[in-house]
Amino acid sequence: MSNSRIHAIIAIACMVNLVPYFVAAQSRSKSSRKGEIYFSWGYNKEWYTKSNIRINQPELGNYYSLRHVEAHDHPGWDEGLFSRALTIPQYNYRLGYFFSDDLAIEINFDHTKYIIDQQEIHYTGKMDNKPVDATLDWKEENGFYYFLNNGANFLLFNIVKNWNLYEHPTNKIRIDMLGKAGIGPVLPHVENSFFGQKNKPDFQFGGWNFGVEQAIKATFYKYAYLEFSHKIDYARYAHLHIYKGKARQAFGTYELILSLGVNIPTIKKHK
Repeated sequence: MSNSRIHAIIAIACMVNLVPYFVAAQSRSKSSRKGEIYFSWGYNKEWYTKSNIRINQPELGNYYSLRHVEAHDHPGWDEGLFSRALTIPQYNYRLGYFFSDDLAIEINFDHTKYIIDQQEIHYTGKMDNKPVDATLDWKEENGFYYFLNNGANFLLFNIVKNWNLYEHPTNKIRIDMLGKAGIGPVLPHVENSFFGQKNKPDFQFGGWNFGVEQAIKATFYKYAYLEFSHKIDYARYAHLHIYKGKARQAFGTYELILSLGVNIPTIKKHK
């Protein structure tokens, strides 16, 4: 038998023998999360899929679709976080409650911004009740803009699963991995102009979204924690206010999120 094969067998045997000790150490150090409330505040970065925007303006005889529209976010925190109100950049908060050691419910809100890029956009349908199949140059000086810039605003009601990865015996640091999934409404602020016809900007109930999120959470001295996560969200917007009509669209979002939070125990923990 070759030396490399012998070394491999020895390494596997050592790992197998160490597993029970590792599991035992984890079970000894694991503390209870049951009855704990947590709250965090942070900031995010987004990337959006292309989408179609469907326009319905019955009074004008307009029924057309903008095809494969590209959009970007506007983080804000990269332009000087402490030089403006904390709620102006793209922010997020989480408020949750552990009803067992490893399961929680959570209110999950992301203030995200969605802005259509300057681009050539193909559109088809009817304008003034006449067929149209053309391309437009989308930019503000041509009378076109579309902002969910005071928020595309994803609100989710999540179920959260927690896996403890490491805990220091004296609770100086604890590392957890979390999986989250939920569904909820979108609450966008809608501001737009199509062919120079502007809407009245406002907040509205705009549809629904669902998302999944994975996070790594580092807790320090039981109470303060830092959480880094990535998230996939799918949102469907409908009845968005435009000039004398409505718009609808759907798009996917990939997010990176960094948050700082605090844990608040509500049940006395027994040693």
